[in-house]
Amino acid sequence: MPRKAAEPKKTIRKSKVSVKKAETVNVVPPVKKPRILIVTPEITYLPEGMGNLAGKMSAKAGGMADVSASLVASLFDLGADVHVALPHYRRMFHVDAAQLVSNELRVYMSRMPNSRIHLAEDRCFYYRDHVYSRGDGNGKLALAFQREVINNIIPEVQPDLIHCNDWMTGLVPAAARRMGIPSLFTVHNIHTHKLTLGQIEDAGIDAAEFWANCYYSRPPYDYFESRDTNPVDLQATGIFAAHYINTVSPTFLKEIVSGWHDFIPDSVRNEIRSKDAAGCAFGILNAPDPTDNPAIDEKIPFGYTPETHREAKRKNKLAFQHALGLEENPDAPLFFWPSRLDPVQKGPQLLTDILYRVLDKYWAQCLQVAVVANGVYQQPFWDIKNFHKLDGRLAIHDFDGRLSRLGLAASDFTLVPSLFEPCGLPQMEGPIYGSLAVVHNTGGLHDTVEMMDAEHSKGNGFIFDTYDSGGLFWAIDRAMDFYSLPADVKEREITRVMGESLRRFSHEACAKQYIALYESMLHRHLVKDFAGNA
Repeated sequence: MPRKAAEPKKTIRKSKVSVKKAETVNVVPPVKKPRILIVTPEITYLPEGMGNLAGKMSAKAGGMADVSASLVASLFDLGADVHVALPHYRRMFHVDAAQLVSNELRVYMSRMPNSRIHLAEDRCFYYRDHVYSRGDGNGKLALAFQREVINNIIPEVQPDLIHCNDWMTGLVPAAARRMGIPSLFTVHNIHTHKLTLGQIEDAGIDAAEFWANCYYSRPPYDYFESRDTNPVDLQATGIFAAHYINTVSPTFLKEIVSGWHDFIPDSVRNEIRSKDAAGCAFGILNAPDPTDNPAIDEKIPFGYTPETHREAKRKNKLAFQHALGLEENPDAPLFFWPSRLDPVQKGPQLLTDILYRVLDKYWAQCLQVAVVANGVYQQPFWDIKNFHKLDGRLAIHDFDGRLSRLGLAASDFTLVPSLFEPCGLPQMEGPIYGSLAVVHNTGGLHDTVEMMDAEHSKGNGFIFDTYDSGGLFWAIDRAMDFYSLPADVKEREITRVMGESLRRFSHEACAKQYIALYESMLHRHLVKDFAGNA
């Protein structure tokens, strides 16, 4: 039984039919460049020239920040009329308004005429150290952000298309549909948040204008009946109300539609299925940051290219081993764990189940394991190390960005045995640095890692299908088979993998797919306008 108002569903179906009927209309493209508004709660950087203080805008919690930054930068470099809306995280942007003198403050507070950066102003953003709250404050943050976007930023920007990201922006597509503006909604994660219409309106958003475009916890009878007793699902609303959606890997989209992963809420799964059935859902892989390149990476002591990797990686390995207290041996095979230690998703328990047996089996080869990550599952690694006295062979360290990057440059293999993975970045970063990925065959890992076949010079990692510790042990064995190959064969294959990964896992490739989707959306919307069906 549907859990949302009937109006929007009919609108979506009618729009699909209308587009097909209107495709033969001879449309004259407009001269004006389409104006794109990207709405995101986090971003890694913004290109100089976009507006006042562009160089200071950086607030990151995950991969969303990277893909948002790359997309904005690529559109800007192409000369597109791109604008970005994000919360005004003064502290994270390193802006101390209290220290500015009066004329500086006037410039800082002013909206520059050529600015394409639109900051959502609310005190709840100003003094934050993190994008998201560790407690129950994320709903308040989401409402403040969306209030400013809907009430102020969209009217100011007058965009031709809006691109929203995750549940923190879920109400924006609902408002955009009411305004007749096409929207794209990117699903980075499957988490959601629920709020009533009353709570939304108390935060300053006139949800009565677009209540029928929202997705509710139960079928709504009317606005008044649902206002205070029928919570709105923000993630499902963004998916339902947007004209198009995308996940951050093609396979994760297929897994959701096919019924995999029972932790995915029915609301999210059902709406993604509806969009997929309508031909309005796509999978577009994220990409690592452009600075994740050992040739230009300032965080590693010895830079290198695919052609010069061999000696530089040995030097980086010695530096990494020294920093972590491992035995300093450039010939020791080194497995690196870079992801948070989350047993629900990332699978650290698969490694701890077999860790001592792996080290024991390859003791003569001096195999080492390094974990540079935080999470609830860090303690079992310490317990194993202390119980078996594995100093020199096993290292555990809290996450540190510089040390993590050195781990990629030093290691031979990157461990990513996730149960599920909407996209994932370590399995792409590792091969760029010459550290072959060891992964479970799921989601974004499936889309980015192919089984190594050194004889035929194919593949970039080692994949196991069965999600258990035996499957991971099998993949580690295959990695060690590769490590035992002649040095010239390994050097040839790692050179190949690094070069292929630099070309394949790039922000440019990611941005091109989004740009193509924008063009398709704008064309269809324009066709509907000319056919009188918008």
